[in-house]
Amino acid sequence: MTHVFDPDVLRQIARLGGDRPIEERLRIITRALAERYPGKVSEELQWVFSNAGGVMGQFTIIHASLREYVIFFGSPISSSGHTGRFTFVNDWAFVLDGELWYFEQGQIERDVYRAGDEVFLKSGSAKGYCIVDHAWILEYARGPIITMLPFGLADSFFSTLDFLTIFRTFRLYVAHVWRGWTR
Repeated sequence: MTHVFDPDVLRQIARLGGDRPIEERLRIITRALAERYPGKVSEELQWVFSNAGGVMGQFTIIHASLREYVIFFGSPISSSGHTGRFTFVNDWAFVLDGELWYFEQGQIERDVYRAGDEVFLKSGSAKGYCIVDHAWILEYARGPIITMLPFGLADSFFSTLDFLTIFRTFRLYVAHVWRGWTR
């Protein structure tokens, strides 16, 4: 199976508008993605809460299919937790704004990532991470995306009991997958 998105292209596009406020940057990046990948990107940013691995943030889907997604994720306030461990999915995070700290099991010193940096989570690996004060990323995941949903929704099901967020997450994801199938 071929993939629509190329991490090298996403990396370049994530650097656009680096001197602009984050809201403007998100629009610039979304527009550039829509031009580079015609018909594959939604320019309507519908934000949804995300409680996963102890981290609370929010996301909006730019593209989603059964084997890829591209989202903006972040939080205007600090949060920390677990990245999740996805056996068959590779995940790239291109830092747009703010600062993130990561560590792997057994690592004593943290790794620090700022705007322009890239964090790669190879399938089967996991990290602890912290959104220090605020942070926003362009995230790309490649693999069987449906296998990520239990992690992505477990905190909402069993901790926050935020069933509206669960509904919105499913609705948004299914709408994007359906949109891809019908084009």
